[in-house]
Amino acid sequence: MHGTETRKLPGFVGGTIDRVDHIRTNPALLASAFVDPAARLLLLDGLDPVEADGHLVLEPLAADAQVEDHLLLGIDTGNRPIFARLVADLGPNLVPTPRSRAIADLVPAEEVALYGAARSLVHWHARHPFCSVCGGATAPAKAGWARKCGNCGSEHFPRTDPVVIMLAEHRGRILVGRQHSWAPGRYSALAGFVEPGETIEEAVARELFEEAGVRVRDVRYVMSQPWPFPSSLMIACIGQAEDDALTLDQTEIEDAFWCDADGVRAALAGDPDAPFSAPPPMAVAWHLLDRWLAVAGPTLVPSGASA
Repeated sequence: MHGTETRKLPGFVGGTIDRVDHIRTNPALLASAFVDPAARLLLLDGLDPVEADGHLVLEPLAADAQVEDHLLLGIDTGNRPIFARLVADLGPNLVPTPRSRAIADLVPAEEVALYGAARSLVHWHARHPFCSVCGGATAPAKAGWARKCGNCGSEHFPRTDPVVIMLAEHRGRILVGRQHSWAPGRYSALAGFVEPGETIEEAVARELFEEAGVRVRDVRYVMSQPWPFPSSLMIACIGQAEDDALTLDQTEIEDAFWCDADGVRAALAGDPDAPFSAPPPMAVAWHLLDRWLAVAGPTLVPSGASA
């Protein structure tokens, strides 16, 4: 962040809820939170958010609601316990929808973050009804932050998949690429999952070499973003490329090119003559491009943010 400028946060960043681990692990405190008159249910339509008048919809818990059918997201800044309802069968409603992505532009950042946590957890519970150790049925535990096998007693916890998303920099230019399925003209930073036994820096170097044939060094961390589709942590980095020769893995990348600061600046500003169409400001890739651009000129403020 430069000076006194206010940046719009990437989507799902900026949570303010207290996750109250001491309540999750204490059945008496959990029961008390559940019957608290101030307690609220975060309303979801399957996995989609429900919004009205610029806010997520929170409603009182039903009189016949059972604590074991809900997960405790935490205590909000108004001292209200916030719950979400667990769903045993979500049917086909497991993929991201335009509605679930658009919420980042409709409600405050802290509410977007709350929805992201709820979506990830509800999705995880619906997909893990059985124990990976013995195959027995599992049930929610620890206020919805775990599942426990009724047969062998194994505990299972929600997973978060680390993903590196990165720019390679070479002599004042950065590498942007596009996947085959993206809209025409859309380019972004390259990305890939961190594999077992890797550091973040090693994953950045491996992915850039596998996808673009680029060797990098001096990898530095920039920022991160939880991404609840279904549950990843985007880890944004920049590395210095040894040269600018490209060898693309065209099963992964349709095209890639080196872009200078003027081109990046035009793309982030939405200039129709820009060399590429940038990802939206809800994506950490937008902010990664902006952080890189900050060394070459004024920081941009995405639409909807105040300077």
